[in-house]
Amino acid sequence: MNGLLRGLPPIIAADARILILGSFPSQASLAARQYYGHRQNQFWRILGAVTDTPLAEMDYAARVQAVQRAGIAIWDVFGSCLREGSLDAAIREAAVNDFTILKRLAPQLTRICFNGQKAGKFARHLAGAGFQTAILPSTSPAFTLSFEKKCAAWRAALSP
Repeated sequence: MNGLLRGLPPIIAADARILILGSFPSQASLAARQYYGHRQNQFWRILGAVTDTPLAEMDYAARVQAVQRAGIAIWDVFGSCLREGSLDAAIREAAVNDFTILKRLAPQLTRICFNGQKAGKFARHLAGAGFQTAILPSTSPAFTLSFEKKCAAWRAALSP
């Protein structure tokens, strides 16, 4: 088992209206210090289709700016954990991020969308804090739902 892994800081602007929460970054994402850094993860492709922006073709800094312009924030449920590999099922001894800061960081934030079932286990907690919540199909290549079905679910959840 590897040592304690630390996640990435949130990508969140003061005018964010929607937060997308994953579970914890993959090994590739941690190495690159970029959300959804594994080239096979469909996150940037799906979010690009939903926002009509070619996110998958942009460099990381441009992606971050584009999602912030769209009023979208990105973070993870867990701030640290033990994990061998990159699968959510391997997450152990996880520490949950401090979500009490959300209303201070992004006062316009109303909706939280969870990227997959592992992250989605926190939907009830954040709904109890007054946010609209939606659990979306994981963008991970390990979740084999078709791209079109994933995209349709994400589009429905992220639409105003």
